[in-house]
Amino acid sequence: MRRWTVIRRCRLGVPLWGVSLRGVSLRGVSSRGVSSIWRALGGAVVGAALLGLGALPGWGRPVASVPARHSVAALRTEGTALPPGVTDHFFLSSDGVRLHYLEAGPPGGHTLVFVPGWTMPAWIWMPQIEAFSRRYRVVAFDPRGQGDSAVPATGYEPRRRGRDVAELIRHLDSAPVVVIGWSLGVLDTLASIHVAGDRWLAGLVLVDNSVGEEPPPAPYRPGPPRRGPPPNHATAMASFVRAMFHHTPPAGYLDRLTQDALHTPETASRRLLAYPVPRSYWREAVYATKVPLLYVIRPRWVAQGENLVRHRPNTEMDVFDDAGHALFVDDAARFNRVMERFLQRYVWP
Repeated sequence: MRRWTVIRRCRLGVPLWGVSLRGVSLRGVSSRGVSSIWRALGGAVVGAALLGLGALPGWGRPVASVPARHSVAALRTEGTALPPGVTDHFFLSSDGVRLHYLEAGPPGGHTLVFVPGWTMPAWIWMPQIEAFSRRYRVVAFDPRGQGDSAVPATGYEPRRRGRDVAELIRHLDSAPVVVIGWSLGVLDTLASIHVAGDRWLAGLVLVDNSVGEEPPPAPYRPGPPRRGPPPNHATAMASFVRAMFHHTPPAGYLDRLTQDALHTPETASRRLLAYPVPRSYWREAVYATKVPLLYVIRPRWVAQGENLVRHRPNTEMDVFDDAGHALFVDDAARFNRVMERFLQRYVWP
């Protein structure tokens, strides 16, 4: 199975306070370096650089508002209950942290485990929870310090976060599962392979982040000094959240997502941007497992994807060029079709 689609390149990289964020990566920058950049630019700007979001709305070119692509019924907003059939659950990690997850679908069905990105809550996967729970047991995880999970003082490094994912799967008692990791969740998922192996895996879906393949993302290069003070953390996070979408969701959704992102303390969110491992750590995990893998990305990761498909059997790539970093929300219908096809063809025919 070797299939990929390369679509026209999208345009990224709008100057932000004189700093170009085109193709920026902070991987390999020391913790002290991240802290310095964080203070200079504002934490969410560093997050935007890491995730390849370009300029944040309000500090550069505004994001176009095209809400028609979003299924508003599937987007959780402030003050609304979970949809019917979606339930809250908790378990205790081996280091005593109370971790939360959402669950839906038939208990005896094949299990999908969704892991969100940096500071994001489990419910950002609601379009997938509602779509896939008709056929599968669906679990969406709140990593430590995120969503409705507890906020411990420690554990914001890859091996502990990877262990949390592995312990969740052990708690569910339904292996093998397919894990869908997005953004930082890609790295947490790959860390879990280092920690616990791949016996519990039936497949992987890795969404819009580097997997340690060649070529590496461009290194961070500071531009001219910024003008004016950086925004406060709440303002920066609000802009960061808006920047994840090419097609702007409803205002209530953005407000709720921003409030949930702020559940992660600034100090913890900073640690999550300075994982102390080399790029090879992620690549080793990808090649250590032979399970089917779907790599769903925007154009900035195409070169890595082509090498991954070329060198790793049972790998498929799909490129979204008309979506933001949260592409599974921006174009949920297409993402769900791509993933369902992958599951039915290569994982559970």
